[in-house]
Amino acid sequence: MCTFAGCVRSWRTIPPARFTCSPSAVLAIDLVRRPWRRLGDLLQRLRLPVGRRKPVPNVRQLLGWMDASPAGWILLDRQGLIRHITPRAERILDLNAGRILYGRAFSDLCTDPDLNSSIAVARRQDRPQRLEWRCGADDLDVLVVPGTEGWIGVLLQSRRSLEAQLDQQERWVSDVAHELKTPLTALLLVGDSLAAQVTDRNVKLVERLQRELLRLQELVGDLLELSRLENSLPGPGQRAAMVQLVPLVDQVWQGLKPLADQRGVRVQVEVVSKELLPLQADASRLHRAVLNLLDNALRYSPDGGVIQVELVGRNGWCELRVRDQGPGLSDEDLEHMFERFYRGDPSRVRSQRTGSGLGLAIVQQVAATMGGRIQASNGPGGGALLELILPCQPPALRTQA
Repeated sequence: MCTFAGCVRSWRTIPPARFTCSPSAVLAIDLVRRPWRRLGDLLQRLRLPVGRRKPVPNVRQLLGWMDASPAGWILLDRQGLIRHITPRAERILDLNAGRILYGRAFSDLCTDPDLNSSIAVARRQDRPQRLEWRCGADDLDVLVVPGTEGWIGVLLQSRRSLEAQLDQQERWVSDVAHELKTPLTALLLVGDSLAAQVTDRNVKLVERLQRELLRLQELVGDLLELSRLENSLPGPGQRAAMVQLVPLVDQVWQGLKPLADQRGVRVQVEVVSKELLPLQADASRLHRAVLNLLDNALRYSPDGGVIQVELVGRNGWCELRVRDQGPGLSDEDLEHMFERFYRGDPSRVRSQRTGSGLGLAIVQQVAATMGGRIQASNGPGGGALLELILPCQPPALRTQA
């Protein structure tokens, strides 16, 4: 029986999102995932005992791709012996490249109980295992993937490398947003000039141009705002002021009311606790967070629906709960909804408006800057429930007090 082929088949059936550790790991996995399918079927038909015969060209090519991967890969047979280890994995584990590693027991080279336990659990339960593992001075993301008949694949990714890539990506996005701001402003002025000279023949084209330019302007604005939030220190900030939540919610809703009236959606605001205190915060950022929460609820609310907003004060904390009457949140939504550019199932959206995909990421960053948090769940009566939990005083002021 070709156990390696079974390992291949197991890997190609795992959804990528389940074991993505980092952008570079995604690239490596996506690079090799497609050949696994054909390669696994081929090996299963040939019944090639790994180690007894030379690999067919496809196997050699696949192992070459793994060797070139920015992540480290290790293949173990059912006895726990190393059947393949990439140069990157050797460097991550600080193993002497001159030593003969093939055929050695992995547990002899790595005595860490957590990693060896994860390998045993993955083999026993036939389920992938993920863990954060410290190897020397390096922190690693580790994915242990089981195959058939005890074969195991171990994927190693340096967290320092991941953090550097993410920092570089964030700087790049911020720079691009800054560079786009000026030409977009010029294009909007061109669109306004065209609108003043519109004719029956091109009216729809000009309207579409203006609509798409406004959407791009919104996206660039969201990217810049998110970049500013990520680069700001936790605390009240220079523009801190005492903010009353009830007037703030009413002010935000007045801006959304024309859109809500078109679909017959209304809002109900209830102060649940008498302990509700004013917040000392950056009013503009808090306004943006509340706007994004209510706008998100409006998008998913059915026509004629009601958005419920509850304000709760408890032990020096303020909670703003927004509940809609939409279809609720899927498991995938709950896992990814605060990530940049994440969009849920479009069939669940009740509004024809499309957002930038950054609204809830901005809310999460505002909450983190203020020393709070945002959490999501499905309401007991259906619909999505988003809770923004903030300290009435920022962390710096609480420490001074």
